[in-house]
Amino acid sequence: MAGFAFPDDHGGWRGFDVDICRAVAAAALGDAKAVRFTPVSAEERFNLLRNGKVDVLARNTSWTMGRDAGEGVDFAAITYFDGQGFLAPKALALTSADELNGAKICVQQGTASEVNLADYFRARGLQYQPVLVKDEADARARYQNDGCDVFTADVSALASSRSVMNNPNAHVILPTIISKEPLGPVVRQDDPVWTDIVRWTVNSLILAEELGVTSKSAPQLAETSTDPRIRRLLGKGEDFGGMLGLKPDFGYQAIVQVGAYGEIFERNVGAQSALKLERGHNAQWNAAQPGLIYAPPIR
Repeated sequence: MAGFAFPDDHGGWRGFDVDICRAVAAAALGDAKAVRFTPVSAEERFNLLRNGKVDVLARNTSWTMGRDAGEGVDFAAITYFDGQGFLAPKALALTSADELNGAKICVQQGTASEVNLADYFRARGLQYQPVLVKDEADARARYQNDGCDVFTADVSALASSRSVMNNPNAHVILPTIISKEPLGPVVRQDDPVWTDIVRWTVNSLILAEELGVTSKSAPQLAETSTDPRIRRLLGKGEDFGGMLGLKPDFGYQAIVQVGAYGEIFERNVGAQSALKLERGHNAQWNAAQPGLIYAPPIR
């Protein structure tokens, strides 16, 4: 999916979620390149994770009680606060999802989006015809070929899809948001140490942005900063890495090799990217326009 996880022209993986995985590799193994990416479908993702075929399930998986308590997995952190919306042709001049009574709606089968869609229309006494698709590419193709009237998914996924359509400006994301979709890395429930490693890697990236630490400034700050919060983050002084079985500078390695949360966001999906998504809910809690991004302290 453009902006979040996609192979480039040289076969290398790029994107927001790819960078989160690379940060975990940098923290755990000291090398951001020490990671292998395996595309998985919505139907097989949890089985592959439980069976050890993948160590981290990244992106496009919402944290819900049913999954957390019923799938034998743990959600290590939230990296992106999203919500489900609708992509529609601008020519229809729609202003709300409530105007979609009787519409044909493309939705990915076996996902939370399918359930949310049914709940939203049932609660309002509206009718719709679901067009079940296997993945984002299938939904995008059917939508562009008039196989459905609108396409529903997480807003970030819709923005990604629109960015690679034949005429992106001919489509709009409706203002109606029908769900909360907290997204982030998922791990097996039987390995609490690994869960903590993934969780505190993500927390380190978030704290770095909060404290003004970047991939470029981290080396100097590691040597000169007198702020105890920054020193702990960068592995100076107290050894918090040892609590995870990692080196003291695990956070430093993730930040220097991949970047702070803000750097990862901006280059992949924000102002420096083709998607140009606003920070919105994904702004820091203490930003001028506060968001929901917040990490527990390292202390």
